[in-house]
Amino acid sequence: MRVFGVVGGCAAKAGLVRNLVAELTQRGLRVSTIKHVPDDVDLDRPGTGSWAHREAGAEEIMLASAARQILMRERRAAVDEPEVDDLLIRLAPVDLVLLEGFRLSPYPKLEAVKRGQDRRLLALDDPSVCAVTGDAPVAAPVPFIPLSDVVALADLALLQAAAAFMPAGRGEAGKLPGECLSPA
Repeated sequence: MRVFGVVGGCAAKAGLVRNLVAELTQRGLRVSTIKHVPDDVDLDRPGTGSWAHREAGAEEIMLASAARQILMRERRAAVDEPEVDDLLIRLAPVDLVLLEGFRLSPYPKLEAVKRGQDRRLLALDDPSVCAVTGDAPVAAPVPFIPLSDVVALADLALLQAAAAFMPAGRGEAGKLPGECLSPA
């Protein structure tokens, strides 16, 4: 499966992923997303049947209608974050999966930063960060693409995800996941 991530310590990630999904689906691609959330985020509410099932001990609860299916898995004894590959196998085949968060995943990724952000760039230490985006240019060892240039960001995602696709152990460009394709 082709996978590309968006990471960074700013709120721009969610809007960026939304804009990438819109751009890529407008191009006719099928896109899925996996969003990392804090442990205390809960989509279920007390008083619903699904909440009651979970509270009674159900490990998985699926909500299903003609329009939508939602699978919730309760990880009561979980200590570690789920592995991205374990999440990917649960998805139906699509052209591209966008990850939001999951900065430790081995997949190629884009780092989003905000002006005035006071933290070390992930791109300085992580070779899987292929580019940096934000509302103002930053000095980085990888290319900078403005946050407003969604077309270029979508092109980057497609290029890097295709190069990292691993049907037989190495990507289409002969590289391993986590290695960025050099810009032309």
